Amino acid sequence: MKKIRLFQVDAFTDRLFAGNPAAVCPLDQWLPAALMQNIAAENNLAETAFIVPARDGYEIRWFTPAVEVDLCGHATLASAYVLFECLGYSGREITFHSVRSGVLKVSRRDDLLLMDFPSDTLERVSLEDEIQAAI
Repeated sequence: MKKIRLFQVDAFTDRLFAGNPAAVCPLDQWLPAALMQNIAAENNLAETAFIVPARDGYEIRWFTPAVEVDLCGHATLASAYVLFECLGYSGREITFHSVRSGVLKVSRRDDLLLMDFPSDTLERVSLEDEIQAAI
């Protein structure tokens, strides 16, 4: 059986046992989704990120113990930390590609990691009919 590297990172902190923990699994190629789901369930953290090298950055996917999710900020930050600090990534910016969330970038500025995520488009909605029906 092939061994998979796994890192646990506390995001949004500079102290041990603080912040928001996430697991990160760097892969050479994608594993079956069911296997990634089982790994995330075994980790039992809010999210486990899986990253695979791509032509111009890395592909990324996130799993909770129960389901694959569209986006996870702290697990993306943890993935960038692993690449910069543990795996020797020497660039100043990492581009992550997510099928569900698009392009996500994390850059290094001194001792900080900065995330650049897409924003959702807001849409004005009227709930007057629903409010009137509830009264």
